[in-house]
Amino acid sequence: MTKAVVLSSGGLDSTTCLAMAVEEYGSENVAALSIFYGQRHSAELEAARAVAKFYNVAHYELNASEVFRSSNSALLATSTDSIAEGSYAAQISKNNSPRVSTYVPFRNGLMISMAASFADGLSDDEIEIFVGMHADDTKGNTAYADCSAPFVSAMNAAIKIGTYEKIRLNAPFLCQTKADVVKVGLKLGVPYQLTRSCYERGDKPCGKCATCIDRAKAFELNGVADPALT
Repeated sequence: MTKAVVLSSGGLDSTTCLAMAVEEYGSENVAALSIFYGQRHSAELEAARAVAKFYNVAHYELNASEVFRSSNSALLATSTDSIAEGSYAAQISKNNSPRVSTYVPFRNGLMISMAASFADGLSDDEIEIFVGMHADDTKGNTAYADCSAPFVSAMNAAIKIGTYEKIRLNAPFLCQTKADVVKVGLKLGVPYQLTRSCYERGDKPCGKCATCIDRAKAFELNGVADPALT
């Protein structure tokens, strides 16, 4: 039997992955794993807990904040930088750099590795680790290189070798857009009203950061309003 562990941030993409995993394997064979890395606010983890409760899946939380203690990424609570406004493309053009201020050093590599180690001890069954990367995260392998297809392929190969073929990555939206993610999620009845994508603190999404912009566009392209804003 194959089971699933979903890296759950409480955001739109990972929640859609969780819905897909439950649809395929059943809630009793799915676990959600959330990782605290010192992010700016607790809303992400609170959303992840609410989503896990909605799907009636086991939910685990790990702490990786010490790893990033020397980083000044704008996503971290200890950062002296503010969250940049505007799309990723606009930020990259303005900064003349493929990196954006919200890049956290090798964060996805660390989280995927942690998930693989965690999953290996969780069950003797084969396990798929679901991750929510999509093509809008890395156009031309910029913005977030640790969301790119070559990166995911390399991590998958390493995990399969290191776990004796027991564990593999599943990135169902790797070559699709965020609008495609929403399209699938709407069909599955994903509770997007429970999710949190905004990088800023506060009770309501700011609507100005790159992830808010991407999210709004994704719902607009599907002809529906974002349930989290209604």
